[in-house]
Amino acid sequence: MKSLFNTEAHTEILARVDKLSDSSEGLWGKMKVGQMLHHCQYPLKISLERYNPQNKPNPILKLMGKLFKKSLYNDKPWRQNLPTAKGLIVVGDKNFDEEKKVLVGLINDFHQEKNRKKWDPHPVFGSFTHEQWGQMQYKHLDHHLRQFGV
Repeated sequence: MKSLFNTEAHTEILARVDKLSDSSEGLWGKMKVGQMLHHCQYPLKISLERYNPQNKPNPILKLMGKLFKKSLYNDKPWRQNLPTAKGLIVVGDKNFDEEKKVLVGLINDFHQEKNRKKWDPHPVFGSFTHEQWGQMQYKHLDHHLRQFGV
């Protein structure tokens, strides 16, 4: 599985983000491209400790998270139209250029953590290894970039 800590994967993701335009349309799902760019910021912010979801997961959600956890960093692509966690749903229009700039900055900030040793647990999924954090971030971005055909 590719990792966002890997220089080649980092470069690939940035090149794919750069291929997006404000007229890019999703091949599935309901998000517009600006909303997708905003949505993709959440997992990066969580890992960088810049966002803490207000709603703490209930025990059922935590159990479901444990069952789903391995799919976050394995080689199997996510299926289309997976449900989005309530706290990560983006509503309203978003400015494409602003959201793209913020996302690229977060991708770069995350990549700079490639030598980081200690990570706080994810609020839903719990602890990840360093490599799993990198794989998970790559996989989430890859999923949504494929959603928009890049």
